[in-house]
Amino acid sequence: MSTESADHNKVSDSIFAKSMLGMMMIAVAVSALVLGVVAVLAMNSDSAAESSSRASEVSVVEVTLTEFTVTFNPSVVLAGDVTFMVTNGGAVDHNFAIPSLNVRTAMLKAGETTTLEVKGLEVGEVEYLCEVAGHSAAGMAGKLSVVEAGTAMDMAAGSMSSAMSWQQMDKMMEEVALKFPAKTSGIGNAELPYTMSDDGYKVFSLTAKVVPWEVEPGKFVDGWSYNGMIPGPVMHANVGDKIRIVLKNELPESTSLHLHGVRVPNSMDGVDPYTQKPIEPGATFTYEWTASEPSVGMYHSHHNAQVQVPNGLAGAILIGDWKAMAMAAAGGRTKDTNNVAEQEVVMVLNDSGTIGLSLNGKSFPATTPYSLAIGESMVVHYYNEGNMTHPMHLHQPSGLVVAKDGIMLESPFWADTLNVAPGERWTVVYTPKDAGVWAWHCHILTHAETPEGMRYMVTALIVK
Repeated sequence: MSTESADHNKVSDSIFAKSMLGMMMIAVAVSALVLGVVAVLAMNSDSAAESSSRASEVSVVEVTLTEFTVTFNPSVVLAGDVTFMVTNGGAVDHNFAIPSLNVRTAMLKAGETTTLEVKGLEVGEVEYLCEVAGHSAAGMAGKLSVVEAGTAMDMAAGSMSSAMSWQQMDKMMEEVALKFPAKTSGIGNAELPYTMSDDGYKVFSLTAKVVPWEVEPGKFVDGWSYNGMIPGPVMHANVGDKIRIVLKNELPESTSLHLHGVRVPNSMDGVDPYTQKPIEPGATFTYEWTASEPSVGMYHSHHNAQVQVPNGLAGAILIGDWKAMAMAAAGGRTKDTNNVAEQEVVMVLNDSGTIGLSLNGKSFPATTPYSLAIGESMVVHYYNEGNMTHPMHLHQPSGLVVAKDGIMLESPFWADTLNVAPGERWTVVYTPKDAGVWAWHCHILTHAETPEGMRYMVTALIVK
């Protein structure tokens, strides 16, 4: 082969190689482009599928009903289809209703759970309530926020990230406990002095009015009070006394005064419109009678009572020397050092209204502690002005129950936990035998503790 021919072949081979390389690069580029398009289409398809899946999802909201609150988890609801999982965590019957949508559950007994499905819930607020008479006014009503999906998801994520560790829980519990007894403005159960009238009556003056009431540190509510305190002041009288109670109404609505557990003439029973006309705002009414027998009595409103009483319109009236009578009924069984009661305590229980779960109008850590020495005695009158039974438990000592509703028991009995139903009064003698700080609380545990520490119906007996 000639040199010229060989050179020509080399050039041809070079051109062919370059052409092949170029074609291969083009093929790779085209392939990459195709793969990219396929990937984008696949991503768009997945996104659309995910969006479609989200659109078809049903939000699930847990609703817990107790006396007398409604709680939601999560606290806001995603717009669209919603399934409410409703549980009665209380001790009495409740239901859950959204009147504007005409949906409601059946009445649920304690511990029962049911579902309530709502289609196409729109963004905004919807009103809810429990339809048992008086429960909505006592606090089982409100507005539920319904928000767009993104907002709801963000809030749910924030809620999930806020879960406490056990170390954080311990720290919070200790901090709350160390605040006891926390100072708050206002105190109830003060002794109400009387004046003597010219016609021989002991005259007690009461004014019913709404006041700012500090239930626990920093928590002020509209309290419905007698003489600006919750519970109202304690009245003491003796058998044979002529008693006159003058009630002035400075409330925004009418009221009346029922003397619960006190023997009075029918005209003094305080139940309008049967025994009297309602006491209108700005008006005054006088109740008078002669005390014929010992009483551990309540006085409270009997007009719109499911609102007025839980909001604070209640107090104690004691007729007779109950410190002496209770110790006599105990008959030395408590091993008191001198058979004399050093203290007499009125403890008013509440669980609803603006005041809520409380002892004498206060929630822990703002409740009042009590103090005794070993061998001393305290006569305690439990009053339940709430809407549910409270098993009251003093860690030590056991108490000798000597009277119910102001009537001495033929056979006093020992109890460290005593059920006090709405309207009941129990009289108990406590004589401690061991020193220490002894917790004293309602034994419905949600009435005494939270993950953040002790709260609500808790106090202590300090034994020296």
